[in-house]
Amino acid sequence: MDEWISANAMFLVLVLGPSAVLLLLFTVVLLVAWVRARSRARRTAFDRTAAERERIDLELSLAEQTGRLRVIRELHELSVHAISTVISRADGIRYTAERDPAAVARVAEAMAETARATQADLRRVMSVVREGEASVEPHPQLRSTRELFSLMRDSGLDVVFEEHGKPVDLMQGVELTIYRILQEALANALTYGGVGTQARVSVTWSADGLQIKVEDDGARAAARREGVDPNDAKARAYSLDDDLRALTDEVTGQGIREMRLRAELYGGILTASPVPGVGFSLAVVFPSLRSTMTAPHTPSPGSA
Repeated sequence: MDEWISANAMFLVLVLGPSAVLLLLFTVVLLVAWVRARSRARRTAFDRTAAERERIDLELSLAEQTGRLRVIRELHELSVHAISTVISRADGIRYTAERDPAAVARVAEAMAETARATQADLRRVMSVVREGEASVEPHPQLRSTRELFSLMRDSGLDVVFEEHGKPVDLMQGVELTIYRILQEALANALTYGGVGTQARVSVTWSADGLQIKVEDDGARAAARREGVDPNDAKARAYSLDDDLRALTDEVTGQGIREMRLRAELYGGILTASPVPGVGFSLAVVFPSLRSTMTAPHTPSPGSA
């Protein structure tokens, strides 16, 4: 436009007059300045958006790696403890052989079983290997879920526990995985559902594995806190589209990803979805844990 005005300046002066030409030039200058400013603003907004996306990606990556570190650290410490047990038993074989030669075979078999379980844990560590973080805290086991449920009840979550089937013996890594999944699921129920939310924990044992469900009524609890009939609130709060999204949309989030990672290390499958008008449902299935069974027997979740 600047070039066209320069080339036709004399024509414009003759046709429009000096004042009109000056006004036109002033308008053109303002228009050009506005276009350039808008272009710069767009570039700035684009750069800002790109930077924000990069920041979010970095935060998500950091959170994911932190979760991996936690899983690896815990499996590593369990493996170190198991190896120490093998060494202790190996040192004791010489004395056992003198007192009870027949017991040597039993001790050797126990050592082999512990070593196999430890080897499996170490292989799982290699699948998510990263540098770990130090900790001296004891790792929770299935018996620890009783204290977990009590703690969550004290925090305002109504935990209802039920168990079906005959419990089987699990190695420590599996127990830790189950505990962490329950811990995260209940914490989410309290965080998103609020005080007064009921979380129903169901554990079903099979011959080879188990299934765990955690179902909460966070949406209904919110209605109760507002003095609204949950059934009326349910009818108003969601539509058929909400049902379809609950069935088709994948639930994401760092907590869900970490729980899924823990489950997959032991062949588990974790699913999670909102229940429109009710709350949230999480299920994890371990189809086969037979290869991870060890003695002695460990109390089931929630047992005294």
